[in-house]
Amino acid sequence: QVQLVESGGGLVQAGGSLRLSCAASGRTFSSYAMGWFRQAPGKEREFVASISRSGGTTYYVDSVKGRFTISRDNAKNTVYLQMNSLKPEDTAVYYCAAEYLKTTVGAGDYWGQGTQVTVSS
Repeated sequence: QVQLVESGGGLVQAGGSLRLSCAASGRTFSSYAMGWFRQAPGKEREFVASISRSGGTTYYVDSVKGRFTISRDNAKNTVYLQMNSLKPEDTAVYYCAAEYLKTTVGAGDYWGQGTQVTVSS
C-alpha cells in the first residue's frame, strides 16, 4: 500500500511559478513510476507529466513542455512538479499518481487527494 500526499498548490498570477510536491509512504518508492495529472472544472482528468523509477525518463503533455519539469528524489520518497510561466488554462486540481514497475503512469495504482492550482489572469 502506498499513500500519496500532495502539497504546494495555491493562487498565482499568470506568468508566475509554483512547485508541487508529492510525498509517498512506504519503502518501495523507487519501484514506482510517478506522474502528475490534472482536472479542471467540467473537464476530464488529463495526464500532465510522468517520470520513470530511476528518474531517467520523463514524459510531458505538449501543452506544458518547456514550462513544467517533473523530478523525483528517491531518498526522500518525493516527486516534484516545477511549474513556470503559468497560464490561466493551467488552473486545475493536480493529482499525484504511482504505478508499480512501469516507466510511466497510465491508470495509476495509487492516487493522492489532489491540490488546487489557480492561475489568475
